[in-house]
Amino acid sequence: MRFSSATANLCSTSAAASSVPNVRAPVLRAPSRSPEADAERRLATALDAKLRRLFGRSLKLRVVSAGDCNGCAADVNVLGTIGWDIGRFGIQFVASPRHADGLIVMGPVTENMRLALQKTWEAVPAPKLVIAVGACAISGGIYAAHPEQHGGAGNVLPVDLYIPGCPPHPLTILDGLLRLLGRIEDGSRTGGQPYLPE
Repeated sequence: MRFSSATANLCSTSAAASSVPNVRAPVLRAPSRSPEADAERRLATALDAKLRRLFGRSLKLRVVSAGDCNGCAADVNVLGTIGWDIGRFGIQFVASPRHADGLIVMGPVTENMRLALQKTWEAVPAPKLVIAVGACAISGGIYAAHPEQHGGAGNVLPVDLYIPGCPPHPLTILDGLLRLLGRIEDGSRTGGQPYLPE
C-alpha cells in the first residue's frame, strides 16, 4: 500500500499541532509480501489484461452443479469471497445463463442433470466457453462406472478447459482461467486436451 507525501505531511502536521507533548506521527509501512501473494498478484495482473482485451471489462460465468459432491463447488464459490474477490478481475458468477459468457461445470453430469445442462448451454449467447472443474467433471471421477452418469462434461458439451483436482485449489482455477484465455486469444481451443498445472 502506498501513501502520498500529502498523507505523510498530514500525519506529521496533526502530530505537531497536538497539545500533548512527545506525540509522534505514526510510521506507515507497506505490508510484507509472501511469495504466494506475489504469484497471485502476477496472475491477477495478467488475467486482468487478457480479460479486458477479450471480453471488454468483464467475464460472466454461470456455475452448474451437475451432480457433484460440493467439494469443487466450495472452492469455486470461495473465489467470490472477500479473501479471493474474483470480482476485482472483472469475473462474476451470474444466476442466468443468458447473462453469461460461459459455464463452469462441476460433477459427473448425472442423467437427471444432463438435459438441464444442455438447456443451460443453449441459453448462453455465443461466443461461449465451458470449464470443467474437478475430477468428476473431467472423467466421472469415483462415479465413472455408474450407469446413471455421463462420464463428465466433455461427453455432453464441448469443453474448452479441464481443471483437474479433487477438488482443485482456487489458485489452480485462476491459473487455468488465465491459460484458457491465452488459448482463446490465439484462436485455438483445447481440442479435448486436459489442462495440467505446472
